[in-house]
Amino acid sequence: MSSPQVSTRIEDPASVDAAITSRFSARAFLPRPVPRETIEGILDVARRAPSGTNTQPWKVYVLQGASRDALVDKVCAAHDAIYADPSLAAEYREEWDYYPERWVSPYIERRRENGWGLYGLLGIARGEKDRMHAQHQRNYRFFDAPVGFMFTIDRVLGRGSLMDCAMFLQNVMVAARARGLHTCPQAAWNGYWKIVLPHIGAGEDEMLVCGMSLGWADESAPVNGFHTPREPVQSFTRWLD
Repeated sequence: MSSPQVSTRIEDPASVDAAITSRFSARAFLPRPVPRETIEGILDVARRAPSGTNTQPWKVYVLQGASRDALVDKVCAAHDAIYADPSLAAEYREEWDYYPERWVSPYIERRRENGWGLYGLLGIARGEKDRMHAQHQRNYRFFDAPVGFMFTIDRVLGRGSLMDCAMFLQNVMVAARARGLHTCPQAAWNGYWKIVLPHIGAGEDEMLVCGMSLGWADESAPVNGFHTPREPVQSFTRWLD
């Protein structure tokens, strides 16, 4: 007797593909609330993500209302303090190296294209540091999304658990799209883990993986017209016969 996972047929593959391909990092959200049952439904689907030996290493903290707003205030204050005194940046370093210490081609070109493409759309010119700072701080306001996620794993775990958590994150984002919602995964929070982890009540053995904004995208916001390109399949695939 086959299990439901084996016997289930996908009757509308186009909708599955659309949920994946319409996902993008939304950077402007409406204040419209997201019902708790919708969030729980997303997480219920996402938990089917694979993980090495079924360790399921992810932990999720959902911030709404006062808890969300209080964290925004704390981290924005720290972000402003660093802008005023860059020497304070040493107090806020990521626990794990999301980005490389040295950028090489083609990754540095893609990174620059992303950054200047976004700033160009917003009319932020090179050297406009105040406007760049304000736009970067939008991360710490969850881009006005009513829901913020924080994802953690136990520090004792290995790098493979970060990959497991990443697959869980993708499930969250795709399940959100299936419900008409949008998301923005955010590594920007990682440098402020000393503020985030106590605020959400995480244990001392937990490490912040990233944050994420969730909500209804503001379709009228120009910034949501910024969609990054993807390399064609043939550029990253090798067929071996």
